[in-house]
Amino acid sequence: MGHYLSPETAAALARLTALDADSQAPALERMRAIRAVLQLLDTDPAALASVRDALAGGTGWPEIAQAAGLKPTAAKWRWQGTDAEIAARLDAGRKRSSRPSSVPTDLPGHSVAEAAGILGVSVQAVYLQVSRGKLVSRTVELADGRSYKRVFLPGDALTSTTEPSLTQPSPTRPSTDEP
Repeated sequence: MGHYLSPETAAALARLTALDADSQAPALERMRAIRAVLQLLDTDPAALASVRDALAGGTGWPEIAQAAGLKPTAAKWRWQGTDAEIAARLDAGRKRSSRPSSVPTDLPGHSVAEAAGILGVSVQAVYLQVSRGKLVSRTVELADGRSYKRVFLPGDALTSTTEPSLTQPSPTRPSTDEP
């Protein structure tokens, strides 16, 4: 193939080209090949080399960003600095994206969004059913001050009002009507 793509990217591109020429190629194989090329192109050293060559030739960040389909700030974040600086930024970004959610997973009942999904209705419909007394909701307050609205569907066990870690201000009682 060419002279600037990495061997892995060039091989993935050749595979995609071969699948494109084959009218009988399985659809999922084509999709896998497309995604592989996109992922490899996004991280290929050729992109950084092209940016560095453009900068050395006097091209500014706005033009580089436009060519890459990015905003200038995003282009600088991705490619500005030494290899070590770029690697440190990307590593920090990966660490941020892999952090688990701070929302506890062991709360009683369901979140409003979960309840809406289970019932097959919108979030607003859940709030409406709570206000009409068709569903029970509680605000669960954790020891650190965070609070979460929890919805209890028919058949769910309601939390005890004596648990020290929970605060239930003004619970809504269900009516005898079915939701």
